[in-house]
Amino acid sequence: MTTLDQALKGKKVVFGAERTMKLLKKDKLKVVFLANNTKEELKEDFQYYAKIGNVEVVELDMKNKEVGTYCKKPFSVSVVGLEK
Repeated sequence: MTTLDQALKGKKVVFGAERTMKLLKKDKLKVVFLANNTKEELKEDFQYYAKIGNVEVVELDMKNKEVGTYCKKPFSVSVVGLEK
């Protein structure tokens, strides 16, 4: 299982639901990380497309503000994707 730490060390990290979903639909992601307060509808969409593309989905024990801070971003981050 890939951790968020490992993903952030690489250079192929994508932030944000729209960009991550676009790459997920194009089968260009290995892992999708979701903050624990991501909207349920959004979680379901990511889980659905990840299942189709055989992509791992990891639900984090952090809220989106914490994920943003952890990723050294000055904004909240609900979704993080790791490119192949």
